[in-house]
Amino acid sequence: MQKLNTTLVYILSAVGFICCCFGIGWIPSLIGLFVARSEIKKASINPEEYTNLKAMNSAKIVAIIALIVSLLFTAFIIYLYYMISNSPEFACEFWSKFVEGMEGNPSVTEDQLSQYIEMRDTACSGL
Repeated sequence: MQKLNTTLVYILSAVGFICCCFGIGWIPSLIGLFVARSEIKKASINPEEYTNLKAMNSAKIVAIIALIVSLLFTAFIIYLYYMISNSPEFACEFWSKFVEGMEGNPSVTEDQLSQYIEMRDTACSGL
């Protein structure tokens, strides 16, 4: 009896969850999904040789969830970039709220804050 490699799919799914914050999490999630599908297909041809087909199905579900979350977050990042680039009102409000949130944060330096204040002022000057 052989075991299917569920560890690789779980690792790729976890990397997909972590990288979704940067808009690229769909890449490892998609790779994990393809690996899971190919392993399941291999096991379905000769099911008596493999012991953990249910575990691979679970890993496939985790990869699908990671892919969906990553795609949604990537779509949100694209939407946010589009709105900041094309709507001066949205950009002004976005940077104003961003600066407002950073002003109370003790770990933010004055240099960092001044950069975002400049971005806010640039965005709001076009109104």
